[in-house]
Parts: sequence; C-alpha cells; structure tokens
Amino acid sequence: MGRGWHVTLACPDTGWLGPEAEAAGVRVLTWRARRSPGPSLAREVTTLSRVVATSGPDVVHLHSAKAGLAGRLVLRGRVPTIFQPHAWSFLAASGPVRAGSLAWERRAVRWTTELVCVSEGERLLGASRGVLAATTVVPNGVDLGRLTAGDDASRSAVRASLGLAEAPTVVCVGRLAPQKGQADLLEAWPQVRDRAPGASLVLVGDGPDRAELEQRARSLPGVRLVGARSDVATWLAAADVVAVPSRWEGMALVPLEAMATGRSVVATDVTGVADSVPPAAGAVVPAASPAALADALVVRLLDPALAAAEGTAGRAHVEAHHDAAQAAQTVAEVTRRLAAPRSPTR
Repeated sequence: MGRGWHVTLACPDTGWLGPEAEAAGVRVLTWRARRSPGPSLAREVTTLSRVVATSGPDVVHLHSAKAGLAGRLVLRGRVPTIFQPHAWSFLAASGPVRAGSLAWERRAVRWTTELVCVSEGERLLGASRGVLAATTVVPNGVDLGRLTAGDDASRSAVRASLGLAEAPTVVCVGRLAPQKGQADLLEAWPQVRDRAPGASLVLVGDGPDRAELEQRARSLPGVRLVGARSDVATWLAAADVVAVPSRWEGMALVPLEAMATGRSVVATDVTGVADSVPPAAGAVVPAASPAALADALVVRLLDPALAAAEGTAGRAHVEAHHDAAQAAQTVAEVTRRLAAPRSPTR
C-alpha cells in the first residue's frame, strides 16, 4: 500500500489473513474455496471469475496450488499472471492424481506469465519435471524486527509464562497434516526420551490430523498439543530445538522463524531446506526417518552449548539472506515489471 498501489485480496472468510489484510488497507473480497480440487471447483472458478471482473487487475498473483488452478482457469493468460506454488502440487499426491497434477502444472505454464519460486530447489524441481516458464526465485523471508533472538534467561521466563516445565524442550510448529510430518516426530519421540530423560515435546498447530495425533500422544510421555496459536514466536522462544519434520515443502517458514529466534533447527531434507538451513544452524536429516530425527534431536538436547551456537549462527543467516522486507521488494519489482506494459502510469 505504501507504493500507492490499489490491492485487492481474494481469500476465504476464515482465518487471520483477511482481517489482517483489511487492517493494512487492502480491499478484501471473499472467495470460498477448499484446499483440494473436487466437485466444488466449478463453483470456485465461477466465484473467482466474478472477483477478477470486479477488481479489474493489472496483474494477478496466485499463491499455492488451489489458487493456481482456479486462477489460471479463469484468466487463461488474458491478464499478466504470477503463480507462486509454495511447494508443487504433485508432491502432495501419489499415483494417478500425482501424474494428473504434474500434467496440469506443465500445461498451465502457457497461462503463467512468471513463476515465483520460494527456493532454488523448488525451481530446479519444477524444471526437472518439465514445468518450464520464466521464473524468479524469491527466498521466503521473516520479520526480523518482530522475531528476536533470546538467551537462556529469556527462554526460562517464556517457559514459565506458558506453563512449561524447565526441561530440554523440542517445539514443532505447523498444520497438523501429513505434509508436516508430526506423525514421524511422534514415532521418534520414545527414542528421544530414552536418551534424554525428562525431555518435552510441544506441537503447535491444528489441522485434519489433530485427533489422530492426540490419540498417539496420550501414550507418549512429555508430549503436549496446544492447538493453533497466534503467539507462535513465543513458543519458538521456549524451545531448545525446533523440529521441522516435513515430508515436502517449497521453503518452509518455520525454520526461518526458529533461526530468527536464535534456536537450533532439526529439519528434514525436503525442497528448500538445503537453501535455508546452513550446516552451522542445525541438522538436516532424511525425510520420513524417525531414527535419524531422534538422533539429531538428542545430540542437541544433551549439548545445550551446541544448540546455542547453532541458534546464533541461524540468526546471522536469516539476517543476511531471509529478510521479509527484501523478499517483498523483489516481488514488487516483478509485479511492476509485468504491469508496466498495461498500465504505464500506475
């Protein structure tokens, strides 16, 4: 808004995005859409078509697979279109659905003026699968002013405020869904507790797997699920180590937020992690490997000095490479470049 642009956001009327955008001066229009394709797609495309007609955009920026599907079916290249996958749709499927998703992504590039990938790994993966379009890589960024690194004293104070015990603590933040891998973390947890007695695990988030994960957690000592929270930074600050056991990503934000908070990170080797988590900031382990996950967590829970050093290195890394203000500036430059032929005075 500070650039003098007129911005319209189309999104569901649930969650935090719409209200926060309105508070920032963005015009928000309701677009009711499910996360996955299905029988509702025709209605969603029709609704989004009305939103586009109402707003008359110079550029449309589509985020994630569902908006990328419906939006490109609506626009079909008639308006400059940016598509930002935030993890390719074909990673979330298997069998014929995966093949169909990949075929769609290959075909839809003809209606994509520019791809914006959140990591070089995401760009390379798409290109290797034949998703070929003009592409700009804009690494995800975090608000370095809001997220600050804390020391041992602040960690203890945060734990007390959250009602957590003063014990070696692992925090995992994310939607409770197969993509985020919390089931692998729970499978690893008995091995962690055997070698780091008294350790605690906190899962922050909500989602379709919550009931199943809660049931599994009942038989595991030291595990707590706290649901969706607006104070995620506080929970990260309570951790000795932040676990990110994802099964697929584009470039996850949680490792960046954890490093900005000065916390060691143990993440799985999925797309974007190699671009975002340097060796000095933690450990990267194979995806869907509870044993490797447990090993890396135990090393850091038993060696607080190592975890602290990794937290310091992580903070330096995000300051140098993952500032949200710089990411926003790069996206703005792409948007301005695509809009210029249509609206030279705007």
